Formats: sequence, C-alpha cells, structure tokens
Amino acid sequence: MSVLTNPRAERVKAVRALGRRSARQRAGRFVVDGPQGVREVLRFAAHTVVELYAETAALGRHRDLIEAARGADLPVHQCDPAVMAALVDTQHPQGIVAVCRPVDVPVTDALAPGDGFVVVLAHVRDPGNAGTVIRAADAAGARAVILSDESVDIYNPKVVRSTAGSLWHLPIALGGDVPGLIAACQSRGRRVLAADGAGTTLLPDADLSGAHAWLMGNEAWGLDEQIRALADDVVRVPIHGRAESLNLALAATVCMYASADRGTS
Repeated sequence: MSVLTNPRAERVKAVRALGRRSARQRAGRFVVDGPQGVREVLRFAAHTVVELYAETAALGRHRDLIEAARGADLPVHQCDPAVMAALVDTQHPQGIVAVCRPVDVPVTDALAPGDGFVVVLAHVRDPGNAGTVIRAADAAGARAVILSDESVDIYNPKVVRSTAGSLWHLPIALGGDVPGLIAACQSRGRRVLAADGAGTTLLPDADLSGAHAWLMGNEAWGLDEQIRALADDVVRVPIHGRAESLNLALAATVCMYASADRGTS
C-alpha cells in the first residue's frame, strides 16, 4: 500500500473541505474523525462509508477497524502524520478518518407509529449540545431525534464527535419549521411536551405515558411563548439547589431519562 505524503494533494484538500457545511452539501459527504465514530459507522452503517484514511502509526492500534473496512471492500488509504493533520480540523488527530454519506431519514420515518418518545430540537445551534442530546437520546432509548430548520448541521465534525457513535444508532431526521414539526407529532398521536423553565407542570408530575415527543429549545432563549402554546404541556425540571437553570443537554437528558424510567421507551 502506497503512503500519502502530500498534504496539498487534491484528495486531501477535498476531505478537509468537508469541514464546511457548503462543501458537505455539494459533495453529499461528511467526515468521521477518530476510532469510536469509525468503529460505530463500520458496525452499523458500513454501506454509507466511502473510504478510510489511516495514519501509518495507527494501523496497528486500529487493526480491527482496518480489517472491518477491508472486509466490506472499502478503500483504505495509508497516510503520514502531515496528511492526517491536513485532513481534519482537530488539534490532535486520532489517526483514523472515514468519509461517509449522510444517514438522516425523512421526518415521516422518524415519526413512525409506536409507543415511546422522540426528541425534537428547535433551533439548537451549539454543536456540542446537539451531539450530546443525540448521544443521550440513544442511551435513554429514544425512538428518534428530529432537528428543525435553523438548527446546527448534524454532519458538522463537532456534532459527529459529540455523538460518540450514536449518530448511527437511532433515526435522525432534519428539516421543517417548529410549528410544522409539532403538528406532525400530534397528527401521528404523539403528545408534545415542551421542556421550558416557564412550564407550570413539574417533571415528576408530567404525564409520560404512551407516545410523546420532547421539544427542546434554543440554548440562549429556549422556546418562545407562541411555540409553547402549541405544545400539549409545558414541563419544567425542578431546581432544588441554587443553580439558575440547567443547560440544554443536561435538561434534555433528565427529561428523556424520566420518560425511560417510566417504561415508555
């Protein structure tokens, strides 16, 4: 296997460009950086992988991933440290990168009939928050995660890393205005519970039986009054100490585990 040594090669530039949303949309590709993400995409969605890049020194450390890729007839390109550093935007590359096709599903698929809960993110902009909510939704047994228009791109490298592989474990749907997504949930028999500090229903008192959807708002301003009015209930996580509030990812996790603990997942 020849070793890629030119960080200015067109192939390398094309992968690096996928750090930009516009380039991802044009190419229909995104980057998965690091062994955890690469392992999960090879295990759960190998058909979406286009190619792998592995630093020479990482071949031994990640032999299982290389063998899995070759077993799936995927191209594996060996590269030196300079090329690996040029492929991704992280300060300390982890030695293995996959280029993949998108995995999102239509909103109608994410809202397929069934009990349990889904999560709708309304205008969530922070990559770390979005990725952490997807990871927590996976852990709590959510049926799906839906991101509204104007939310962060789930193929942003920071989102992908923050999901720690959960991106390939449950359906993720993109797009739609928030009122339309609320209506879509309700028309399919899912009660919409808006999680917001303005809620009058405390989480321990909320009805989490049957099919429902948690609606989570923007990190800075939450959910506005007009959106809250469309929900079936507005639920507040009680604060027992002196903290002013919980951040989005933590509040979402608490709400989702409340649903899971009551046997609805």
